[in-house]
Amino acid sequence: MEEYKSKLRSKEMDYLCEAVLSLKTKEECYRFFEDICTINEIKALEQRLQVAKMLKNKKTYLDIAAATGASTATISRVNRCLNYGSDGYKIVLGRLK
Repeated sequence: MEEYKSKLRSKEMDYLCEAVLSLKTKEECYRFFEDICTINEIKALEQRLQVAKMLKNKKTYLDIAAATGASTATISRVNRCLNYGSDGYKIVLGRLK
């Protein structure tokens, strides 16, 4: 498989990725994300992952919006990433089965 070339690649982004990969427990994840993100940023990430999971499970936009509070614009954006993105959601959702 061809090496993935991210548009975000930089030494600083590599450092952030290494930081996330260094986390070993859910508690460490909570501690890190509470420090590095605002509550709204964390909630947005949490919501997008739930939207992706529900889209993968063939839920309708209406069902997803009702369950998550996500706007149709957010649902559409996540759906576009699932179908045409970098496969990040697919990798994570596949491993979380």
